[in-house]
Amino acid sequence: NAWFGSPGPLKMASPSNPNHSEPQDRRFLMLFDFDETIISENSDDAAVSVLPGQQLPAWLINSYREGHYHEFSAKIMAYIGDQGVTKESIQAAIEKIPPNPGFVDLFRYLQSHQQDFEMVVVSDANTYFIETWLEHAGVRQLFRKIFTNPSHFDAAGRLVLRPFHSHSCPRCPENMCKQAILQEYVAVREKERGGVGFQRVFYVGDGSNDVCPTQALGPQDTAFARRDYPMHRLLLEMQQSQSAKFKANLVPWASGADIADCLDKIIRET
Repeated sequence: NAWFGSPGPLKMASPSNPNHSEPQDRRFLMLFDFDETIISENSDDAAVSVLPGQQLPAWLINSYREGHYHEFSAKIMAYIGDQGVTKESIQAAIEKIPPNPGFVDLFRYLQSHQQDFEMVVVSDANTYFIETWLEHAGVRQLFRKIFTNPSHFDAAGRLVLRPFHSHSCPRCPENMCKQAILQEYVAVREKERGGVGFQRVFYVGDGSNDVCPTQALGPQDTAFARRDYPMHRLLLEMQQSQSAKFKANLVPWASGADIADCLDKIIRET
């Protein structure tokens, strides 16, 4: 936990019965992407770094097809397993990935306002990587749910990935539409909360697959896009073309502090 400095990791108290201990009236919903948003790199790259030559063969790299990253990721994990890389080595590599700048402070801020924020992860990575990293960082308890591709180690020690769902969105990779996930989650939670919706929804991301979910946000909501990354560039283009599809506030971030400052302002005003 070197990057957490002297206070040590953020250890969340584990609710004895999560169904009864969580506040039902949290006003805000926050959704986070994982790769290059919460963490500072792509988690697949961290796994590749454990390979004896620390790189993939050309035939594997050349097999990538646009819009089929999940399929490519599954091939990478199979190859890593076939090279004899152990689960322990992969775990150590994932745990070593630093968070993006300011995200430790952002999570501390959100922890201190747990009564206001319900948090989920929506990521095209996989369950093993995300659970491993969040547990090691001591922030797993902050997140009510993780939406990502299921994964497990098979008998041969390979990490096997499965697609998250199928959907009909023409813009998204075939294994995951983050807008479908967001809309379904919001509808389910509203029902569970006795018809009470969230006052505002915040979406934090960096990549082109983080654009689709922002199209479901309203004028009260905020899309936090990592500055100068694909999500930011694409949303700026939409804003400039005055696309009716994008109604939310766009707030670029370079560090978690930018997000925390904006949330703090909103909390004070509402």
